[in-house]
Amino acid sequence: MLSGLVIVDKPQGWTSHDVVGRMRRIAGTRKVGHAGTLDPMATGVLVLGINKATRLLTYIVGTSKTYTATIRLGESTVTDDAEGEVTATRSAAAVTEEGIRAGVAALTGEIQQVPSSVSAIKVNGERAYARVRSGEDVKLAARPVTIYRFDIHELRRTQDGEALDLDVTVECSSGTYIRALARDLGEALGVGGHLTALRRTQVGPYSLEQARTLEQLAEELDVLEMSQAARALMPNRELTAEETTELSFGRRIAAGAAAGTPDAATPEKPAAAFAPDGSLVALLADAGSYAKPVLVFAPDNEKPAAGKTASVTPSSAPSSAPSSAEPAG
Repeated sequence: MLSGLVIVDKPQGWTSHDVVGRMRRIAGTRKVGHAGTLDPMATGVLVLGINKATRLLTYIVGTSKTYTATIRLGESTVTDDAEGEVTATRSAAAVTEEGIRAGVAALTGEIQQVPSSVSAIKVNGERAYARVRSGEDVKLAARPVTIYRFDIHELRRTQDGEALDLDVTVECSSGTYIRALARDLGEALGVGGHLTALRRTQVGPYSLEQARTLEQLAEELDVLEMSQAARALMPNRELTAEETTELSFGRRIAAGAAAGTPDAATPEKPAAAFAPDGSLVALLADAGSYAKPVLVFAPDNEKPAAGKTASVTPSSAPSSAPSSAEPAG
C-alpha cells in the first residue's frame, strides 16, 4: 500500500479540498488528507498525506509556515484580500517607507491577531465566512500568534501614487492570517490595506523546491516515503531489533530522555523511532523512565495506540482536515 507525503504546488483558484479530491484520483485511494488549508487565491506548498501517512498530518499542522505576499496599502476589502469587495479607499500618497517599516516592526514577534471575519473559524458551530455571507456582522476574538520574520523586499507606487504595493516575506506560527497582517498594517498607517497575492513557500521542513504541480504528479506521482517524511519532521530515535519488536506490539521501551527535560519527547511533540533497516516503527513519548508509543506503524498494527485518534477524518467525510486548522491568509 502506497503511503507517504505528497508536496503539492497548489494552483490558484483551487480549494484545498479540490486538491485532495484530485490526489485521490491520481493515487487511487480514498485515504488522502491535507495538513492545513490554503485559500483559493493562494498558491504554493500544500502537504498531503496518503494512506498511513495521514497519521503524520496532525504533527505538520502546528509547524511554522513561510509565505511571500503582496500587500496593497490604500484599499480595504470585506475579505482583507483581493477576492472581496472594496469597502474603503484612502490615499497612501503620504505613507513613507520609514512609516511602513515601523508598522511592520510593530507586527513582528509575539502579537495578538484578530482573524479575518471571513475565515473558516467556527462560531457556535458555523464557519465565520458563512455567517458573513448571510449578512451577519461577525467579530472574532484576538488570539496569540508569532511573526518570526516580516521582511519588505520592494515598494511600488501605483494608481497614480494613491496606492502602494509591498512585496514581503512572512515566516510565522501556525494559525497566522497573512491577510490580517495586511489589514492591520494598513489600519496602523491610516490608509487601509489588503492582500493581493499569496504564495506559501515552506511548511515546517517541507519546501517549495520539493513541491510538484498536479499536472506533474499526474504524470509521475512523487511521494516522500514515510520514514523520510518523519525524519525531517521530528526528533529521531534509532532502535535496536529488540526495541523494534516490543514497539511493534505497542509495548513501552526505555525512555530516550528523562521526562520534563528539553530533549524529552511528548505526545504533542513525539520522536520518530526507526528500525535497524531504517523503516518507521512508531512515534514515541517519554514518560518517566519509559518511552510509550503514541502511534505504531507496524504492518499488523494499523490503529493508533490506546487513547489516541487518527490525525485526519475518514476519507468518506466531506473534508479531509478541519478547514480552520491552518489558515493561509
